[in-house]
Amino acid sequence: MADNAKIINQLRALVLLTQTEEQVARTRISQARTDAVRRELTQNADNAASRTLEITEQLRALGGVPDVVTPAIGRLSAVLKATFEQAAPLEEALLTDLQLEHQLLDRATYVKVLAQTAGETKTQRLAEKLIDAHKATVEWLTVVLAEEALGGPAALVPTPVQRVAGNVARAVNAPVRFLANTVNNAVDTVQHAGEETTERFGAVADRAAALTGAVRETLTVSRAAGLRRAERIAQREGNKDAAEVAREAREELGDVSADELPIKGYDSLSVQDAVKAVKQLKTPHDINVIIRYEETHKARANVASAAQTQLAALAKEAVGVTN
Repeated sequence: MADNAKIINQLRALVLLTQTEEQVARTRISQARTDAVRRELTQNADNAASRTLEITEQLRALGGVPDVVTPAIGRLSAVLKATFEQAAPLEEALLTDLQLEHQLLDRATYVKVLAQTAGETKTQRLAEKLIDAHKATVEWLTVVLAEEALGGPAALVPTPVQRVAGNVARAVNAPVRFLANTVNNAVDTVQHAGEETTERFGAVADRAAALTGAVRETLTVSRAAGLRRAERIAQREGNKDAAEVAREAREELGDVSADELPIKGYDSLSVQDAVKAVKQLKTPHDINVIIRYEETHKARANVASAAQTQLAALAKEAVGVTN
């Protein structure tokens, strides 16, 4: 009976956490970069809802009272999480998601052992099912974070507020790359975060002491023309670092010409040939350039999806995921 009491308490905790997991997945759907990721997140949310029902049924079977854990609490937890994480970069929000999945995994493992000890076969099978589900989600989140760490566009995109938070954090924590961050932060902030970030843009631009005067002046010019002009001026002045920064900013925005792409004759390739060529790319940088170019100029979903898959393969290799 004592063992069953422990199982009941853990199942109640799992109901609450799984409700939170479902709502988090649903809030992430709007951040999906591709339709494939959007479908995956939707399926994850639906699966979490199904797991909540299964856990609740097992609670009843063990004599527990699942109604003491109201669905509203799980939803509230997710809302609070989503609200507070807006002040943090996307990677911090994803690390918090990962913590939630690890807690679900650890509790499911604990329930499995409790059920084995108590001879509760049905509860044990449920726990094993939960373990498999959460292992898969932990792996997925780990790969998404690895994609971001490799410099490519992750499966999830940050909200405007998270984008600003991430840009500021990187500028503060990575002074060695402050020059590159300044250009990318300023352009990205103005482009995506709107008028509310104007003051932040000004503050960041003012701190760009490493930029030459000519490059600083171009921040007020149109995005594409300004960055190209900055690159030309930096090259003329022999400032290779500034020229590279401007080029990286253009690549991030998809503002590159076809002859600058890592795949020769890319514009003349059919979708099928472009997909084959993308699968041969070996560096996150080259894959990122193609993804941005596709998003900006071509909008071919199959090619962008293939590039994202190739990036995910590199991310899996980086974190040691074999399947």
